[in-house]
Amino acid sequence: MPNLVSEPPALEPGTLRIIPTGGLGEIGRNMTVFEYEGKLLIVDCGVLFPEQDQPGVDLILPDFAPVRDRLDDILGVVLTHGHEDHIGAVPYLLKLRSDIPLIGSGLTLALVEAKLKEHRIQPYTLTVKEGRTEQLGPFDLEFVAVNHSIPDALAVAITTPAGTVLHTGDFKMDQLPLDDRITDLRAFARLGEKGVDLFMADSTNADVPGFTPLERSIGPVLDAVIARAPRRVIVASFSSHVHRVQQVLDAAAANGRRVALLGRSMVRNMTIAAELGYLKVPEGVLIDYKKAADLPDDEIVYMSTGSQGEPMAVLARMANLDHQIEVGPGDTVILASSLIPGNENAVYRVIDGLTKLGANVVHKGNAKVHVSGHAAAGELLYCYNILKPRNVMPVHGEYRHLVANARLAMDTGVPEENTIVAEDGSVIDLRDGVARIVGQLDLGFVYVDGSSVGEITDADLKDRRILGEEGFISIIVVVEAASGKIVTGPEIHARGFAEDDAVFDDVKPKIAAALTDAAHNGVRDSHALSQIVRRTVGRWVNTSYRRRPMIVPLVIEA
Repeated sequence: MPNLVSEPPALEPGTLRIIPTGGLGEIGRNMTVFEYEGKLLIVDCGVLFPEQDQPGVDLILPDFAPVRDRLDDILGVVLTHGHEDHIGAVPYLLKLRSDIPLIGSGLTLALVEAKLKEHRIQPYTLTVKEGRTEQLGPFDLEFVAVNHSIPDALAVAITTPAGTVLHTGDFKMDQLPLDDRITDLRAFARLGEKGVDLFMADSTNADVPGFTPLERSIGPVLDAVIARAPRRVIVASFSSHVHRVQQVLDAAAANGRRVALLGRSMVRNMTIAAELGYLKVPEGVLIDYKKAADLPDDEIVYMSTGSQGEPMAVLARMANLDHQIEVGPGDTVILASSLIPGNENAVYRVIDGLTKLGANVVHKGNAKVHVSGHAAAGELLYCYNILKPRNVMPVHGEYRHLVANARLAMDTGVPEENTIVAEDGSVIDLRDGVARIVGQLDLGFVYVDGSSVGEITDADLKDRRILGEEGFISIIVVVEAASGKIVTGPEIHARGFAEDDAVFDDVKPKIAAALTDAAHNGVRDSHALSQIVRRTVGRWVNTSYRRRPMIVPLVIEA
C-alpha cells in the first residue's frame, strides 16, 4: 500500500538521511539522495522510458524537488554504470547547476560526456575505478567492481559517522564474464567484516530462482543462428550493451560477414567503447551502413537499436516499412535483450510486424539469445550471507521485486523490522546502526515532452489518452445575452468519434431544450451554460454509444 505523505522531522546531528527519488516501484529513473550534516551526495540520475498510457512523452525524469532548492549543497553525483536508467537524467540535473561533479568509471563518464555534449554542457568529472577511495566532504566513498551487462560497473560503499551504506548499482555474479571482471566478493566480505549498516541491493531478478546464466553462453547461439541465416541478419539490442555487440562482431567475423551499426546512439556508444578499448573490433568487420547495401545479403549483419519496441527506434521503423532497409522473406531478426516490464506489448507488435514481412524472428522466448544483467535470488542470497548487513533496503525494481528481495534478506536472518521496503520519496534515517522510515515526500513523475520539462502533468496525459481512445467533440452555440434564446447553432464538430456528423442530429434538439430550460430559469452565465451543454452531450454519448470523448462546449453571448 502506498505510504501517506508525511513530513520528515528535522535531520538530527550524526544521522544519515537517504531519499530515493526514483527507481523504487519501477525499472528506471534510478536516483538516490544521501544527506549528512547539511551536505548532499547523489547516486545515479537516470530516466524511465514512457509506456503506452503516456502518449507524447519522450522521457520520464526523477523528481528533483528534494535537491532543487539545495543545489549548492550537492557535493557530487556518483554514477554506478552507463545505462540510460542510471545516467539519462544527468543533463537535466546539470541544467540546474552545471558544475556538479560527476564521479564514475572511465566508460560511464565517456558515455555521459557524449550525452552532455548534445546539451552543450561541459561537465566537471572525476574518474574512479574499483579499489579506489575518495572523500567528498563528510562522505568517504569506496568503489567496488561489479559485473553487469555493460563494462566498468561499480558498487559504492558510502561511510559517514552514522554508518556504512553499500549500494550495488546494477549487478550480477557471472563467474566467467566476457571481460574477466567479476563482482568483487572479496571486497564485499571485507566490508561485511567492518560492518555494513545498510545494504541497498539491486532487486530486478529477486523473484527469479537460482542463478543468472553465463553471458558467454550466448555467443555460440548467436554464432549458430548467423551461420544458418540464408540472407541478411539484423540484431537488435540496447545501444550500450557492449558485451552483446562484441559477441555479434565475433560471430559475424567467424561467418564471413561484415557488421553495420544502425541508430545514432548505437554508433555513438560503440565508437566510444572501441576508442577506450572496451570493444575489440575484428579487422575489417565494421562497415558503414550506406556501403552495406552493396554487399550480398548473406555477407551482412546489421546491429540496431529498438529491442524494446520503441516506436522511433530502427527495428520498429523496419517493421512499419518506415526505414530504408526493407525486411523481407529469408531475413533473420534477432532480439538480443530481455523485456523490460511494461514494454511487452510494444515488443510483440514489432515481432508480429517483422514476421508478417516474412522474417525469421529469434528472441528470448524461442532461443537463448540473451541473459539478464541482474543477480537472481541465489546470487543475492550469497551477498546477504557474505555481508551480514544490519539493515536492508532493496532498490531498482517494481514493487514485487522489492518485496521478493526483502524476503531473501529475512531468509538469511535479517530481522523483519530491519528490512525496509521503501518507495520513491520515502525518507530513511540511519543512526547508530538503525535505519527507519521517518517520512514520505510527495514526489511524482517529471515528463520530458519535446523541449518542455515538467510542464506536462498527469491530467494532460489523461486528456491525451481520452483524445486518442475516445475522440473529441466540440459544440458551438450562440445565445442572445438578454434572453438566453439560441441565435445560432448548436454546431457540432467531431474528430475520432464518427465519420458522419449526422449522428449528432439526435442530440441537437436535446441541447436546444436544455438551454431553453436554463434560460427560463434565469441562467445567463456563459460558463454555466457551457456546463449544461457538456452534461447534455455527455449523457447522450454515454447512453447511446458507451463512449466518453473529450467534450469542449463553447457558448457565445451575442
